[in-house]
Amino acid sequence: MLATGAQGGYYAITTWLPTFLKTSRGLSVLNTGGYLFVVIVGSFVGYIISAWLADHVGRKRTLILFAVCSFVTVTAYTFLPISNSLMLVLGFPLGFFASGSFSPMGAFFTELFPSRLRGSGQGFSYNYGRAIGALFPTSVGYLSARISLGHAISAFAVTAYLVMILAVLLLPETRGKELQVYE
Repeated sequence: MLATGAQGGYYAITTWLPTFLKTSRGLSVLNTGGYLFVVIVGSFVGYIISAWLADHVGRKRTLILFAVCSFVTVTAYTFLPISNSLMLVLGFPLGFFASGSFSPMGAFFTELFPSRLRGSGQGFSYNYGRAIGALFPTSVGYLSARISLGHAISAFAVTAYLVMILAVLLLPETRGKELQVYE
């Protein structure tokens, strides 16, 4: 559920973002590139900061913080009637929080599984989440035939981040957990 939420939200946003900027916001291809650049810079910084936060405040707190902020940011970016200038500024936190959700996952998944299952458990969980999350962009496309593209992106991304939050709340905190070596 955790990987499905993080990846479903990320895919719903990033797959449709260029189309949203061009068709719904009326930006040119050149301007779309500038907006995406801001999102990419935010993503890079988000990876670094969330990795640091996961070690200092815990995996669960970091994941919940980034899921909640992704929820809020994607809603503002795609659902609310904001100016293109504000949209450019919101591109940084959009990338920051959506991409930053991934940094704590490796450590968190590693610490959740016993040694003999660690690699398989982590790989299965992440990739099962990726497989289910990959359905979100298609679903956005289908829903956008009935409602605006921005609202469709928001609906699926918000749902994904709610799934992520629920999953994190159901899992134990693992920061500082001693990993057993399997022999």
